[in-house]
Amino acid sequence: MNEASRRQFLQTASVAVAGAVLAGTSVAADQTRGSAGAPTSASPAFAPRHEPKPLPFDPTKLRGISEKLIRSHWENNYGGSVKALNTVKQKLALALADKETPPYVYDDLKREHLMRTGSVVFHELYFENLGGDGQADDSLRRAIGEAFGSFEAWEEEFRKMGAGLGGGSGWVILGYNLHTGQIENYWLWDHLHGPAATWPLLVMDMYEHSYQMDYGAAAPKYVDAFFQNIRWSAVATRLASAHRFAEAAKTA
Repeated sequence: MNEASRRQFLQTASVAVAGAVLAGTSVAADQTRGSAGAPTSASPAFAPRHEPKPLPFDPTKLRGISEKLIRSHWENNYGGSVKALNTVKQKLALALADKETPPYVYDDLKREHLMRTGSVVFHELYFENLGGDGQADDSLRRAIGEAFGSFEAWEEEFRKMGAGLGGGSGWVILGYNLHTGQIENYWLWDHLHGPAATWPLLVMDMYEHSYQMDYGAAAPKYVDAFFQNIRWSAVATRLASAHRFAEAAKTA
């Protein structure tokens, strides 16, 4: 074989190998995504099946929180996290199928998976506990008051935590700890770190995107508006569910 023929052979072989690799990648992607991006053979843990939940209230009816802010929050921040979570799950499936993926690269994807999951869940809980008249019934006030000494003491701490997160990021969560059996307020700096074994009862978003459009840097004014719009019936339902789960766990 002369030099010219040898070069032609190597070029042809390289193209063939590259084509085979690309075909294999395409097949793996198709197995994960299916036609038109729909999951087919992917297991439920990796399937990109998350869809944005519609707002459970009329955004024009909130007091002190504008429709423009709520729609932007829902579409861009929450909706963006739903899309990102689906994308990350697709990438995790492909990365796991590729035996050459280094563990540290895979763990970066898992960190993003944790963050996007937290964002989606906390945002959905946040929107679900908005749209009310801000008035807790007597039984709920009594349950929270027993945990904190008084309902007013709970509210003071919850508000103070929100004001402390102003200008930064995070969440304030009233939760029922399934392990300790206590109702407590929890401080979260980001979507990644939720309180252990805790059933969220009331969730307040303190990322700037939740108030900056209406209040600029005046985070406490947003906290005031949040309290005017709490749908306490959602909180009562969550507390009842937490109690049922805790009782079932005792007999399991």
